[in-house]
Amino acid sequence: MEKAIRTIFFFGPLIFGFGFIAPLCAQIIAKSGWIAPLGLTALQAGLIVGGALGLIAQVRGRWV
Repeated sequence: MEKAIRTIFFFGPLIFGFGFIAPLCAQIIAKSGWIAPLGLTALQAGLIVGGALGLIAQVRGRWV
């Protein structure tokens, strides 16, 4: 159990990027009327942005 919790906390920034930032970006894109590039849906664009930010935070060890 402890190993599972450590793994979840280790990947915390990535999980936060996909679980919170991605849907937030998707909603911002949808509500503002923007069209995602390359024919992507708003959710796909949000997942790319949220995943990229989460991955950067995961690698660097901090958000800022």
